[in-house]
Amino acid sequence: MDLQKLTIGKALNLGLRRAMEEDPKVLMMGEDVGKLGGVFRITDGLQKDFGEQRVLDTPLAESGIIGTAVGLAVRGFRPVCEIQFEGFIFPGFDQISSQLAKLHYRTQGKIKMPVVIRVPFGGGIGAVEHHSESPESLFSHIAGLKVVSISNALDAYWGIQEAIKSDDPVLFFEPKKLYHSGALKMEVDTGTSPGRVFKSQVVREGTTATVVAYGPSVKVALDAAAAAADEGKSLEVINLRTLSPLDLGPVFESVRKTGRLIAISEAPSESSLTSEIAARVQQECFYSLEAPVLRVAGFDTPYPPAKLEEYYLPDLDRVLHTVDRSLAW
Repeated sequence: MDLQKLTIGKALNLGLRRAMEEDPKVLMMGEDVGKLGGVFRITDGLQKDFGEQRVLDTPLAESGIIGTAVGLAVRGFRPVCEIQFEGFIFPGFDQISSQLAKLHYRTQGKIKMPVVIRVPFGGGIGAVEHHSESPESLFSHIAGLKVVSISNALDAYWGIQEAIKSDDPVLFFEPKKLYHSGALKMEVDTGTSPGRVFKSQVVREGTTATVVAYGPSVKVALDAAAAAADEGKSLEVINLRTLSPLDLGPVFESVRKTGRLIAISEAPSESSLTSEIAARVQQECFYSLEAPVLRVAGFDTPYPPAKLEEYYLPDLDRVLHTVDRSLAW
């Protein structure tokens, strides 16, 4: 056992380092990932230790970054691409949806696509539009992609390694506002793998209602559960971790116990992952539900100016209010 107390950002850095040490075919690519260490310093020190041939500073051209990664994957490499902010990913959307997601299927398995695209996402950093969005639902809709999201240091450290070892392309969503939060530091055993990370996990048991979340919303859900306990309400919190394919078995099991579900996400609610969760739960757990599935999400507007984001993002009060609505049904 090798325990280290890590932030999410440091855990990602160490996970990337370990992946590069274990496999010389692993490469890092992106804008400012080399000398600067990335805009959030997640790749700090990697170019110094592994060289410019393995940690590449790229032009400001997301379509070029992803297109180059596709070619490298065909040649047997395992590229890890960093998109500086989630709103900058769309110039590369064609390469992701038309090539990256399709080549394995199109070639009947002859060509694998072991490409990881790291995407800092979500709000809470006081930034302008294109720097605080949540586009994960768009990629979850594309067949051929794995889509995952982390919310703590353990999932960051082992999850990034799991993604890099995958022979399928992985969109790896990282909650940027939590990267360097000292309050979220946790002890991570960096010596012994916990096994597969990307499956749903019950992170707090309860009986009154089920709350499902992912990425930055997991902390909101846990804070709400702690506050609800002071009012005599017992919330069961589930961290999805994998967004496509969704692992809803633990959610179904929980809802059959509690009879209620609240789904949380920073993304707008229209045609979103919370929509899919609601549909699937009512299909599988209809006779167990004592109230409709309710959602706490971002509003169906473009992301607002920084001074308004506290009204836009799901927070503890909105979650507790939604729990009360569910219990009053």
